[in-house]
Amino acid sequence: MDPLAAIRRDSDLFYATADSADPTRAVPSCPGWNIADLVWHLGEVHWFWGTDVEMRATNSDDVEKAKPPRPDSGYADLVAWARAQADRMLGLLEATADDVPVWTWALQDEQHNVGFIRRHQVQEAAVHRWDMQVAATGIGDPIDAEVASDSIDEFFGITLPWCVNEKKPLPGSVHVHCTDVDGEWLIHPDGKVEPIHAKGDAAIRGTASDILLALFKRVPVDNLELIGDAGVAMQLINAVDTE
Repeated sequence: MDPLAAIRRDSDLFYATADSADPTRAVPSCPGWNIADLVWHLGEVHWFWGTDVEMRATNSDDVEKAKPPRPDSGYADLVAWARAQADRMLGLLEATADDVPVWTWALQDEQHNVGFIRRHQVQEAAVHRWDMQVAATGIGDPIDAEVASDSIDEFFGITLPWCVNEKKPLPGSVHVHCTDVDGEWLIHPDGKVEPIHAKGDAAIRGTASDILLALFKRVPVDNLELIGDAGVAMQLINAVDTE
């Protein structure tokens, strides 16, 4: 998978949908937001991480101090501003090596670099593209299977340790299995993850897109097949905070 191509593809689809959308329509998957808020959010995200790379920031406060105000000259200008932030971030990522140190929120020191941003922004663009399509049209296209599988792998390696660990364990192990593309993980009660096929106390099976969207609380767990102790599987999904 080419991360920058994936970000570009989903960002372009996001803004192509936003162009003709009613900015006042609610975004069902982001309670309290309308479409204009979603455009601002993704633009703000792309501005932040592009600036983080540009500044070679060592803490988030330095980046936040430079944040511009939300454009207030109309929805079309907001969309144009946000689209420009995607272009800017992609240009900065293309010009910067993965091992360049920058601030990130990852727990592991080895993830405080541009490579973290390049990989994580794939799922940011993909999930919010889905949000935009659902808000504007009622239907979101599935996330590309390869993108979704890699995003799940990144999710379990980077986001999960904040929510499931030795101090906040699961009551059992969970095997997660993509049915349409390579991707299997065994999540142990202490949050350790192995990319293997193995029997857990519970299993979650589904397309990579549905699994990723369920982890982000975008689609109901009914879209997935739960095997074994469904309560353990639900605790994994409910434990993860994606805010």
